Amino acid sequence: MGNWEQLADKALAGERLSLEEGLAVLKAPDDEVLPLLQAAFRVRRTYFGKKVKLNMIMNAKSGLCPEDCGYCSQSIVSTAPIEKYTLLKKDQLIAGAKEAQRRKAGTYCIVASGRGPTKGELEEVIAAVKEIKQEMPLKICACLGILTEEQAHQLKEAGVDRYNHNLNTSAGHYANITTTHTYEDRVRTVEMAKSAGISPCSGCIIGMGETMEQVVEMGYGLRELNADSVPVNFLHAIPGTPLGHLDELNPLYCLKVLALFRFLLPDKEIRVSGGRESNLRQLQPLSLYPANAIFVGDYLTTEGQAVLTDHQMIKDMGFEIEECAL
Repeated sequence: MGNWEQLADKALAGERLSLEEGLAVLKAPDDEVLPLLQAAFRVRRTYFGKKVKLNMIMNAKSGLCPEDCGYCSQSIVSTAPIEKYTLLKKDQLIAGAKEAQRRKAGTYCIVASGRGPTKGELEEVIAAVKEIKQEMPLKICACLGILTEEQAHQLKEAGVDRYNHNLNTSAGHYANITTTHTYEDRVRTVEMAKSAGISPCSGCIIGMGETMEQVVEMGYGLRELNADSVPVNFLHAIPGTPLGHLDELNPLYCLKVLALFRFLLPDKEIRVSGGRESNLRQLQPLSLYPANAIFVGDYLTTEGQAVLTDHQMIKDMGFEIEECAL
């Protein structure tokens, strides 16, 4: 292939890359990565300049999940030794929001394990969100599993700005990862959030045994979903999970994936998410050329890079933190 600028032109014109073009990005020779990133950066700069959005996760409920997602240490099939607890109280969720502000994160993500929220859990989250929205200029993203239409409207009324429900992988690979719910269940929940007037957030996990064709299909699925925010996770293989043995990724391939997603989703917030530190390693700073957002701090059950190290990385690359995401 080689002429990556043509793909940037296509992305900026709103045209979808063909499967052949998408595969060419993923199969690019390693010594083509810099021109590839430069082309992806041209698209990123057009829509987001040199701003970087920061998100912070609060693991509001850990473990105790009946689903069998093969990548997750919190699932019913996992034997990983993680901390397990029921939903945090309102004051703890509010304290998390204050910590997000200290870390310069514009978006605060309240994440709870489980198939979907109980009535009591939803009420606790809603009470916290109402108070946070009164006191702090934060964008709030909730990730509570599968929603009903009524629950989506309740979250919207409380002030939730965004709802996260990842597609995780392609439709064709889905049954290899999870059997307790379907790809269609996930699409339905994202559509439910959208119809309630909540900004949709949906992404994927790379490195779960999928083919390169399926990676391109993930990008197509997210483009079709029209999610505003797209977290791109790279599998952090956790011993004790069904996928704990996988080790398929290297830093240069991860950068190619991010470039592909920028071409397929030119005007969307692309966030380098879980597994960033363990898979991109020393090449983490280069991910800011295609992506325009990162998580700061720890993830759900895995540790992240030190917050000040992330701030310094952004500064050293000549980018700047977008402190207010509203």
